Amino acid sequence: MLRNPAVAGHFYKGSPESLRKQVAEFVVPVPEKKKALGVLSPHAGLVYSGPVAGAVYSSIELPDTFVLIGPNHTGLGAPVSLMTGGTWETPLGQAAIDEPLAASILSKSRRIQEDSLAHLREHSLEVQLPFIQHFKNTFTFVPIQMLDTRLETCVEVGRAVGEAIKDRGQGAGGMGQGKKEKTKNSELQTPNDVLIIASSDMSHYERAATAKEKDFKAIQQILELNPEGLYHAVREYGITMCGYGPAVAMLAACKLLGATKAELIKYANSGEVSGDYEQVVGYAGIVVW
Repeated sequence: MLRNPAVAGHFYKGSPESLRKQVAEFVVPVPEKKKALGVLSPHAGLVYSGPVAGAVYSSIELPDTFVLIGPNHTGLGAPVSLMTGGTWETPLGQAAIDEPLAASILSKSRRIQEDSLAHLREHSLEVQLPFIQHFKNTFTFVPIQMLDTRLETCVEVGRAVGEAIKDRGQGAGGMGQGKKEKTKNSELQTPNDVLIIASSDMSHYERAATAKEKDFKAIQQILELNPEGLYHAVREYGITMCGYGPAVAMLAACKLLGATKAELIKYANSGEVSGDYEQVVGYAGIVVW
């Protein structure tokens, strides 16, 4: 199926020319790009969160395959919804779902269900695509939306993603140890040939100083590569981080794949654009490798 853009002209510019220009304004020169396993990137309207997302995507080498994990704001679809096939469209073009990788992830967890309904109107993954499309002419991806954010679900989703990426690196069926084994997509790959993107904004509608204080409690757990710590910090301090579940899953997957470091690339809030610092939304861009 073709998934048409749900928020073009609303969360980001609606025409190809204007969207290219908008995204380009958020791209920054980086002398040495990191080869990352995962990132945290915001998903608000680009006028607000674009500078943070642009800084994140500018700072890393982008592979040819992505796993996008985002929160389900609409409440539609399964508790954890994965699309296993089809194409998504933005004004900048189309991107196909990586069917073998999607099927592999789906096979590794009973909590993940094949479902397209959750994706049709949800914006959290869609707004990542224009940044990827700015840097990559062709790529494939796997979209996952999370409504169920219990700790055990988050960790299991991360495990399923990490194991599927590991299997991809070993060839179909876990083969390829000691010899090359071609898959439908490519020859043997390393974990860095797939980037896991957790889509999340930080605190919602707090005073800027309060939001920053709370957000950095969550950010610190991410920098320490502590998925369980992040989950508990969000609950303990009442941090209204909408994509904490996807972030926990991303961290769990990255740790399974051997991650050892993380770096905060940029932090900002909506008040820097709107001028209203009494009720801001926070945005953090973090790279894990």
